[in-house]
Amino acid sequence: MELWIPFTIAAAFAQNIRFMLQKALKGRLSTIGVTFSRFVFAAPLAWLVVAGLLMRDGTGWPGLTPAFALYAGIGAVAQIVATALLVALFSLRNFAVGVTFSKTETVMTALLSAAILAEPVSGGAWVAILVTAAGVIVMSGVPDPGRLASGILSRAAGVGIASGVIFSMASIGYRGASLSLASGDFLIRAAVTLAVVTTFQTVIMAFWMAWREPGEILRVFGAWRVAVWVGLSGMLGSLGWFTAFTLQNAAYVKALGQVELLFTLAASVFFFRERISREELAGIVMIGGGIILLVLI
Repeated sequence: MELWIPFTIAAAFAQNIRFMLQKALKGRLSTIGVTFSRFVFAAPLAWLVVAGLLMRDGTGWPGLTPAFALYAGIGAVAQIVATALLVALFSLRNFAVGVTFSKTETVMTALLSAAILAEPVSGGAWVAILVTAAGVIVMSGVPDPGRLASGILSRAAGVGIASGVIFSMASIGYRGASLSLASGDFLIRAAVTLAVVTTFQTVIMAFWMAWREPGEILRVFGAWRVAVWVGLSGMLGSLGWFTAFTLQNAAYVKALGQVELLFTLAASVFFFRERISREELAGIVMIGGGIILLVLI
């Protein structure tokens, strides 16, 4: 088994844990505050990982390049903007249409990987990516064909497409940043990229919250007993994603990462005793089939 596969699966699992913990915080903090908790507690943990890796190998700090700064900056800002766009969909009438279009992120990542990083995907991988993307759309609840067709030119569709494109830009930015470091093995490259990006995002969000939601930063730190676990699970998940991005084409990683939805569904069935709908079952089969195909090619 190629190394990027277990890192991606572990990242998806950790991300699912983070979502569950953030849900527990939602009643105590604003949406921005819950998001901020992910970064502010993850950043120092990421730097501890970097320090541990550098001491383990006895190597020096990997040289930062202008390309690293450019890619890391693009990835960090893109992730924040894409998340904000996705949240904005909740207030739009054609929400389901917008979400459907946002699920094309894996396809857009493949296209941007080829265009920006000159990393095209194979024909078999394209089939796997399209199957997993379709499975995600089916699990999310596909709007009826008439509504989907009439909503193509709607604002919600535009926001959904934009969020998918920008999320894919974040993935491309993180892979480009990691590969642009002057030295270091894949773990050091991933950890340094994560630490720099998470710190940058923490600073950006801190300034934004100080301006738009004064007092929310103190409430985030007041909820540290839960928020610190959000930071830890978020850091572990991101480290897994960044490591996988360092090792493999971002399009392959994002396609395999759809396994996260299977973890989420399993949690709803086994922990919350919820029933699986026919659409969810069909989506499971499609995502599972696409993942198996992707791993085997």
